[in-house]
Amino acid sequence: MKYELLSPAGDMEKLKTAIYFGADAVYCGGSALHLRAAQTDFTMEGLAEGIAYAHSKGKKIYITVNAFARNDELDMLPEYVKSLKQMGADAIIVSDLGVFAEAREAAPELDIHISTQANITNYKAALKWHELGARRVILARELTLDEIKEIRDKTPPELEIEAFVHGAMCMSYSGRCMMSAVLTGRDSNRGDCAQPCRWNYRLIEEKRPYESYPVYETEEGMTILSSRDLCAIDFIDKLKEAGISSFKIEGRMKSPYYVATVTNAYRKALDGEADTDLLLKELKSASHREFSSGFYFGRIKKEPPSKDGYMQDCIFIAMVLGQREDGLYKLEMRNRFALGETLELLSPNSLDEEFRLEYIEDEDGAQIETVLHPQQLVYIKCPLKLSEGDILRRRENN
Repeated sequence: MKYELLSPAGDMEKLKTAIYFGADAVYCGGSALHLRAAQTDFTMEGLAEGIAYAHSKGKKIYITVNAFARNDELDMLPEYVKSLKQMGADAIIVSDLGVFAEAREAAPELDIHISTQANITNYKAALKWHELGARRVILARELTLDEIKEIRDKTPPELEIEAFVHGAMCMSYSGRCMMSAVLTGRDSNRGDCAQPCRWNYRLIEEKRPYESYPVYETEEGMTILSSRDLCAIDFIDKLKEAGISSFKIEGRMKSPYYVATVTNAYRKALDGEADTDLLLKELKSASHREFSSGFYFGRIKKEPPSKDGYMQDCIFIAMVLGQREDGLYKLEMRNRFALGETLELLSPNSLDEEFRLEYIEDEDGAQIETVLHPQQLVYIKCPLKLSEGDILRRRENN
């Protein structure tokens, strides 16, 4: 079986980064019903560009149309789906049966993947979606490996099975939580979740509203609902054995550095190219909460909620844009750096190489000691071989 690594693409830069670091396919949102906030929208022109770029690299691109549609949103769907088909989208991802029906009628030749928002937890549901015409089902995160294997065994082999292997997890069934909508008016199913499950809470007894009880873990309160992040890097082979054909990374709203690091690590894990401990170290270099294996091995063991928020071991310093004729490498700055620092190279071909920065030049040709301004363009000398798309980072303890 050929295994697919599927990475998030919140914008064109992340799309290119995911592909460069080894994704077989990417998923992104367009202008309608895509379950992420506006900053991760692709315009129709942007989608056309993204689809063309992915195909030029021999990769696939799936467009999310997986919000739960309201009546007044159905009329625009046929033309939108037809446009996606004409652009060359490889599939759309849907969760709503009405959207599915509209899409099948408007573009019957366009593959449809059933979103994890549909909460498929049994083989009968998977079979029914397949009978209706779905090419792939993206299983609910709440399933165990044994349950996934049973779904694989009891469904036709041509029905592809996708599952999440890394990223944030919701405290509700995916897409069903109403906490954000109730507390803030921001709808989680419209890509605008305020993440109240991550807030700190205190216990108040109703007859003593001004007295809070000490059930919290820190002075700021207790994150009683905050889920850990899913990380399946050390049991990829078990997911393969269960019948997963597409391994999905969460994170359309995460940074290009996150996309690069996580895609790179899971590419190497799927291909069996690196030690698991080294790959876990890589994953910890990107922004993350404490890790969990989720429900894959049964009921989640009793472990404290993620109380520390996001953490990371490395700082994204710069993106490599190319090499000048005189050998200097052109960088776009993302975080402050200076002469004398030890930087690490992150590339598809390298995990552990580092070098000491000894020369920086600005766009005017003047030597400088510190790069201060976001997205500033500079040139450096580097003893390592760098390529366009590579990333430079700094360990926090350097």
